[in-house]
Amino acid sequence: MKISGDAVERAKNVKLIIFDVDGVLTDGGIYHGAEGELFKAFHCRDGFGITLAHSCGIKSAIITGRTSVITTWRAAELKIDAVVQGQMNKRDAYKQIKAQFGLEDEEICYVADDVIDLPVFVQVGFRAAVGDAAVEVVERAHFVSNNFGGHGAVREVIEFILKAKGFWAGIIERYTAPEFDDKELTAMNQ
Repeated sequence: MKISGDAVERAKNVKLIIFDVDGVLTDGGIYHGAEGELFKAFHCRDGFGITLAHSCGIKSAIITGRTSVITTWRAAELKIDAVVQGQMNKRDAYKQIKAQFGLEDEEICYVADDVIDLPVFVQVGFRAAVGDAAVEVVERAHFVSNNFGGHGAVREVIEFILKAKGFWAGIIERYTAPEFDDKELTAMNQ
């Protein structure tokens, strides 16, 4: 894990987290079935982390170079606030999302894994990389997870942000309270 000296201060400002998909929300593998269908594996802890971020008022977005029905489905399931697919020029998508939410660069986190992400990555206030990211991404990151993309790296990033913002203790208290409502857990555990 790599954490820069100002990472906590930068994470405190985050109001929106933008994710790449392949190599960040997934392990980067693209699996094809016998009929040509496409499969991707998403990690449940990453999904639950996104749900926790939403519960603390943090918005989420996806910018990905590929277009995939599976990504559309997963984004809908997690209630991702903005999704831009098929965008190789991620800078244009970033401008669109930034304007949509009326945010400044300092209020945005981008979670990346490869050089295609660099045009946006170098603009945002909090730069997070997955553990198996390209060296050029790692060198520019404020935070690098221990976990690899698609294996809980997104959850690590989100926990770091929620802890920096002072939300984590309340989340744990909510889940350990004797009066915790199981329906709430079921609804949130995506």
